[in-house]
Amino acid sequence: MSRFYFGGGSGSISSDDEDNLPYPEALPRSDFLTSTFDAPTYLSTLSDRHQTLEDLRSDLRERSQALSKELLDLVNTNYEQFLSLGSDLKGGEEKVEDVRVGLLGFKRAVEDVRGKVRERKADVEALLKEKKVVSKEISLGRKLLEVDARLEELEDRLMVASLGRTANGHGEDSWSDSEGEDDEDDEGGELAVEGGVSGTSTRKLQRLVLDCRGVEQLSGSIGIGHPFIVAQEPRMLRVRNTILLDLNTALKQAAGMGELGKVRLIKLMGIYRDLGAGREAIQVLKGLK
Repeated sequence: MSRFYFGGGSGSISSDDEDNLPYPEALPRSDFLTSTFDAPTYLSTLSDRHQTLEDLRSDLRERSQALSKELLDLVNTNYEQFLSLGSDLKGGEEKVEDVRVGLLGFKRAVEDVRGKVRERKADVEALLKEKKVVSKEISLGRKLLEVDARLEELEDRLMVASLGRTANGHGEDSWSDSEGEDDEDDEGGELAVEGGVSGTSTRKLQRLVLDCRGVEQLSGSIGIGHPFIVAQEPRMLRVRNTILLDLNTALKQAAGMGELGKVRLIKLMGIYRDLGAGREAIQVLKGLK
């Protein structure tokens, strides 16, 4: 027999009164299907429900048993359909085999593409290495050509200057007029030598020394052991000796000019230093004494 609870009033309730009270309606099933269902919260909303706790437990227990039975019936029904699925499917083996063969062919094609990519990668790497080697050789060839061209230019300039002094004894006609005028203005008559013989200007000597040192540095960057550089050593030695000869001549002339040649003498000593031939200058001066 169900018992009901009334919020107000006190004292006992007779059995006859309890039998005459209406039984509360069943809990709606939809209340348990909400996504935000929470048992304590839901029970708190049943405070106005006129039903004992024991009756509520019994109701919920019966509902749980009913749900379990429905779930079992649903599983049994679907299980029978699942068991019959194998007999319903016929002819699928051929389609599965076609798919398997297609996948194997695709896999083989992917492996072929990978192999070609690896081969192409190796070819590209080999070509890049070859390009680096060729670039280095081209750069080396350009340096060698530059060494030869600069040496040839120095030889031509020194040869013309030497012939000019031997032939007419008046300046260096092979140099441009503008350079001669600049040198005369800057040195203030430094080229005048006792006996009426003129010498090479310090500016031209300085330029020759700088060009000679530039060729030596370029040869050093290539490598003094390179066959071409080794073959150019006689030419380099001849150019250096010719410049030293001109410097020695100019130094003797400047020393013989006395006070007028001091400025020129200092400049010539600096040129000797740039050439790395300071000892030769000292020997020349000692020989004059």
